[in-house]
Amino acid sequence: MDDLVLQKIAISGPTLASMIQRLSSSPADVDGLLFGHVTYIAPSTLSDDSAQTPSDSQPVATISSFLSFPSLLSFYDSLGRVNSSRLTPTHLNHKPLIGWFSSRRRTPLRPSMRESAVTRSLSSIPNLSLPIQNANFNSVFAPSIFLLFTTPGQDQFIQTNQYRAFQFQSSKLCLNPVSIDIVNIGPAFRGHYGSFSPSSALPFLNCELRSLTAMNEDRKEENLIGMNQSEKDQSELDMCAEGMQVGKLSQLIGPEAVNYTAGLEDLYEKMLSKIESLARLVEVSSAKVIEQENHNRKLRYKVARSA
Repeated sequence: MDDLVLQKIAISGPTLASMIQRLSSSPADVDGLLFGHVTYIAPSTLSDDSAQTPSDSQPVATISSFLSFPSLLSFYDSLGRVNSSRLTPTHLNHKPLIGWFSSRRRTPLRPSMRESAVTRSLSSIPNLSLPIQNANFNSVFAPSIFLLFTTPGQDQFIQTNQYRAFQFQSSKLCLNPVSIDIVNIGPAFRGHYGSFSPSSALPFLNCELRSLTAMNEDRKEENLIGMNQSEKDQSELDMCAEGMQVGKLSQLIGPEAVNYTAGLEDLYEKMLSKIESLARLVEVSSAKVIEQENHNRKLRYKVARSA
């Protein structure tokens, strides 16, 4: 059976940043495991996306999390042979394994013979294969992804991290480079946020969906309880975002959420305005404190002279 060739490897920006931070803060070279899933994704037909001619679904591997070990040779020996007893479901926290990574400083950005051997050994363990999502047939994917991190050979004033992804193909016994797609906000990546659960410091507000007809608006104005609740919600929102109306929050959910980007940018702008306003108040109060301290100093000086 031919190897499944990945079209690309996707990873979110926060996950990649967390990996780079972990590797950069480590005192020595480290390695670890990559978790995620493989899915057949149909090419996007949105006009804002890059033009894509293939019409068939393409396999894409998504890295969702990682596990870093404090040193090299964590789950394999010096010859690149993987110790399968270190990769049991208990050790992996029952997460789907799709590959591994290695970080080494001041070395070329290409896999070594041992790294190739580790990837080959890892992909040959049958019980580590995971099912492919959205596949038309029962197929599995062996953990054959290798992500390599390095730093430039010469010292630089700015810390630089280089990375490249590979996939091991058993038919050719080699590691082939695979493009990395950094998931970001935009039309091309909207599908990645289908299960997104936001966490915010904003207070709990009653922003349930309502019909925006003139009749419902009149009823809302005539309802004294509803007006009092709206005023209370507006007061709580003003504590976090200055100048943002509660009614605009309902536009961020439901059919009107198509233009959510502009609404969120407006909300963040109001929150920054609130922070800036608080900073100005602190600056003014600090100036008054200093002025009062100078006035008290002058009074003490006059008292000392009169005495």
